[in-house]
Amino acid sequence: MKTKPGLRIIKIGGNIIDNEQLLSEFLTDFSELKGHKILVHGGGKKASEIAEKLGLKPCFSNGRRITDEAMLDVAIMTYSGLLNKQIVAQLQQFGTNSIGFSGADGNLIQSEKRKNTEIDFGFVGDVIQVNNKLISALLVQNCIPVFSAITHDGKGQLLNTNADTIAAEIAISLSKEYEVELIYCFEKKGVLLDSEDEDSVIEVLDFEKYQILKNDQTLHSGMLPKLENCFKSLKNGVHTIVIGNQKTLKNKATATQIKL
Repeated sequence: MKTKPGLRIIKIGGNIIDNEQLLSEFLTDFSELKGHKILVHGGGKKASEIAEKLGLKPCFSNGRRITDEAMLDVAIMTYSGLLNKQIVAQLQQFGTNSIGFSGADGNLIQSEKRKNTEIDFGFVGDVIQVNNKLISALLVQNCIPVFSAITHDGKGQLLNTNADTIAAEIAISLSKEYEVELIYCFEKKGVLLDSEDEDSVIEVLDFEKYQILKNDQTLHSGMLPKLENCFKSLKNGVHTIVIGNQKTLKNKATATQIKL
C-alpha cells in the first residue's frame, strides 16, 4: 500500500496575529517546518477593532460572527487585504514562498450563504466545495497557500467564513491524497478545564469527554465551533488534530490532542 505524503494544515487565531512578537515567532517556526504545509488565518479581533473605529458594533452568537453588509466589507478588507498580505510578506522575509488567497481566487473554496438557522448570520458562508486539485498543484510546486477567512458563492458574492471551518474543510478535502495533521494555534496552551488557569490543559480530549464538558458548560463560546470542526475532520479522514499555542509547532507536549 502506497504511503501518503504528510501535510500540515495550521490555523492561527487573531490573538496571535495581533501580537507582533508572537506572530513573528510563529511565522519563523512555520517557515522552518519541512514538507507540505498550508496556513489558514483568522483575524476577528482586528476586524472588530477596525469596525469599531468606523462606528460599527461587532455582533456574535455562540462564538460565531454575525456579518451584515457593512461588516462584510470590513472583513474582506481586514482578512484578505491587510492581514493576509502582511503575513505573506513576512513569510517571504523568512524564505517561505507563499501565496495569499481568498476562497474566490482560483475558485479554491466555494460556500453557500448560511440558511435554516434561528439566527440570521447575514453574509456568512458555509463551505460546500474545496478545489483540492489546485491546492495540490500549488503544494507540488512548493508554493505555500495562505488562506484568509473569505470565501465566495460562485455567483459573485463574497462571504465571511469561520477560519477554523476553512482549515477543517481543506484538511478533509486533502485527506485522500495526504496524511493530514491539522493544528489549531491560538493564545492558550490547549483546551483548558479552567479558562482562568493556563496550566489546566486537557492532554487528550475525545468526543465523549467533549460532550460532558459541553453539557456542564466547562467548554463554551468560540471553543465549541472549533471542537465541532475537529471531530468532523477526524470522522472524515484527517489523521491527527492538535490544539495549542504558537509553540505547538515545535513542541506538542503541552497541547491538546483531539481523538474520536
